[in-house]
Amino acid sequence: MDAAFIILVLLIGVALAFDFMNGLHDAANSIATVVATRVLSPPLAVLWAAGFNFAAFFVFGVAVANTIGKGIVSPDIISDAVIFGALMAAIGWNVITWLRGIPSSSSHALVGGLLGAGVAKAGLGVIQVPGVSKTVFAIFLSPTVGFILALVLVLIVSWVFMKANPALADRIFRRLQLVSAAAYSLGHGGNDAQKTMGIIAVLLYSRGLLGAEFHVPFWVVITCYLTIAMGTLCGGWRIVHTMGSKITRLSPQQGFCAETGGAITLFIATHFGVPVSTTHTITGSIIGVGAARRASAVRWNVARGIVLAWFVTIPACAAMGAGFYWLGSLFLT
Repeated sequence: MDAAFIILVLLIGVALAFDFMNGLHDAANSIATVVATRVLSPPLAVLWAAGFNFAAFFVFGVAVANTIGKGIVSPDIISDAVIFGALMAAIGWNVITWLRGIPSSSSHALVGGLLGAGVAKAGLGVIQVPGVSKTVFAIFLSPTVGFILALVLVLIVSWVFMKANPALADRIFRRLQLVSAAAYSLGHGGNDAQKTMGIIAVLLYSRGLLGAEFHVPFWVVITCYLTIAMGTLCGGWRIVHTMGSKITRLSPQQGFCAETGGAITLFIATHFGVPVSTTHTITGSIIGVGAARRASAVRWNVARGIVLAWFVTIPACAAMGAGFYWLGSLFLT
């Protein structure tokens, strides 16, 4: 069997391993609130989230995949070693943060790894400034939008149900939280699975297997959605605890508002092809519902640690991506 083909298969396998770990690592984003409010048990919650991760296949296009594939670094300089460096950096960062229970961004880990590996190969000129700019801008925008939307939703819901019987309101929001959790899982699958699609597609493009024009083949799309759903099915329980109870205590009403605010943010970002962090988005939304109750309801020391991880992720993964690129260039030639 041709050695180049074996390397291609192995790299696609590594990309799908990242996709699986993305689902595993970010399962907390989809299920933390619904588990924390005891609307669903953990096993049912991951089944619910995984199902809607895959259902995103029927809803979203491939705008985010195009951004990752050709909007971060120039696709003309992509090589096996660059892809290897980007993926290994992202996987390594996910393992580190998962073991420590830190809700970091798989998306920005991948972007950082791709930047580091690309620059290590061909210098700063390979950076696609428009794509990187909107990705970096989204680091600040997505949690802010999630925060504001969740805060506004809490205020609206509180006003509408001000005179409602508390027991009745609780039953209503327990049902509504199933809808909001489904919507958030849909947004999570739609945005995050596309990042791996972009990596696999640009790898195929670099080998001349897609023809003259970059595109995402159907088999790549369906495989990536299935893989992220399987990863979500395995759950990420360390991070669930951080997201669901360490930042603030949630009621079904607050869980509904946090998930709905986060889902709206993800739907907008995915439509415009912006690879946002689902972790950043839901964290901002959870802080928003906590702050709506009172500022002291948010454990700001935990939130500060999460925010610090946001700022560290891209530069740390860029350094790791460069290192793995040089390692990969020794044997992926």
